[in-house]
Amino acid sequence: MTAIHDHRFRDLDPTTFHDLLKLRIDVFVVEQECPYAELDGRDTEPGTRHVWLDDTSGPVAYLRVLIELDGSHRIGRVATLAAARGNGLAGGLLDHVHATTPGRLVLDAQTHLVPWYTSLGYLPTGGEFLEDGIAHVPMARQAAGD
Repeated sequence: MTAIHDHRFRDLDPTTFHDLLKLRIDVFVVEQECPYAELDGRDTEPGTRHVWLDDTSGPVAYLRVLIELDGSHRIGRVATLAAARGNGLAGGLLDHVHATTPGRLVLDAQTHLVPWYTSLGYLPTGGEFLEDGIAHVPMARQAAGD
């Protein structure tokens, strides 16, 4: 694995952005069978961060950090290719975000992943809801030092 990449949209070359979108589509649209508008307009926002890990074939784990209107940071699109799962890659990306992002972090966890997010310091902030046919729970974590 290479070092963690953490870039704004303006710093991504077209091939890298294509490869990141392919990873997201492969996991969410194809594997999880959730046809949804993957291109939601938020990837290009000035404050959005794209955070990922590569192997020799390209990106294998990814997440996106958005800045919400209330100033919190929303983590989303957390995805690891099936062949790379079980190696702590998503946890490594989240550790990086925790260490580099001040303030409140929020996310919508797939319900089966709530215990894992809880182990990383996230707490539920509301009840379970369905998004694209998959159960989720809203969660939040206060960044270290805040």
